[in-house]
Amino acid sequence: MNLNHVNLGVSDVPATVALLEAHFGLRRLDWVPVNPKMAFLSDDAGALLSLFKVADVTYPKTFHIGFMQPTAAEVTRVHEALADGGFAPEVPREEHGRFTFYFRAPGGFTIEVSSLLAGPLPGR
Repeated sequence: MNLNHVNLGVSDVPATVALLEAHFGLRRLDWVPVNPKMAFLSDDAGALLSLFKVADVTYPKTFHIGFMQPTAAEVTRVHEALADGGFAPEVPREEHGRFTFYFRAPGGFTIEVSSLLAGPLPGR
């Protein structure tokens, strides 16, 4: 069994789509054009992420979506690209056997980027 889709309420649909396309490789689905009220994106595994405009986005403190990377070096690359893109990601750190960081997406939810630790961390 595979997870089929996740629906998120977001405060800014176009900005969230732009982030997920540019930094996480998600692609818009052709059958529903992106508009200020909704968008549908897919990943390489075929999972669907639907985004709907919500005026007042409030997620619990621990809620987040995660993107697993193959290496700690790739986590560092994503972190640098996000920082260069004007986002404010936390400093990557070792945590529970992973190299990870979190940041707030423009739609009002948190994203985690991580990899399993196996070998030295970048820059060490």
